[in-house]
Amino acid sequence: QVHLVESGGGLVQAGGSLRLSCAASGRTVSSYDMGWFRQTPGKERESVAAFTWGVGTPRYADSVKGRFTISRDNAKNTLYLQMNSLKPEDTAVYYCAARPSYSATYAYWGQGTQVTVSS
Repeated sequence: QVHLVESGGGLVQAGGSLRLSCAASGRTVSSYDMGWFRQTPGKERESVAAFTWGVGTPRYADSVKGRFTISRDNAKNTLYLQMNSLKPEDTAVYYCAARPSYSATYAYWGQGTQVTVSS
C-alpha cells in the first residue's frame, strides 16, 4: 500500500509560482509511474504531468508545457511540481498519483491540494 500526501497549494496572483510536493510512504516508489492531475468542479480530472518508469522524459499537458516542471527525489520518496507563470485557468485541486509500472491505472491517490490563481 502506498500513502500519498500533497502539500504546497495556496493562493497566488497570476504570474506567480508555487511548488507542490507529494510525499509517499508505505513503499518505495522509485520504480513507480507517478504523476500530477488536477480537477475543477464540473470537469473531469486531467493529467498535468507524469513520469513513466523507464522513460527519461516526463509527459506534460499542452496547457502547462514550458511553465510547469515535474521532478522526483527518489531518496526522499517525493514527487514535485514546480509551477511558474501561473494563470487563473490553472486554478484547481491538484492530486498526485502513483501506480506500479506494470499497471494500466493509477491505484494510489493523494487527498489533493487546492491551488487558486487570482487575476
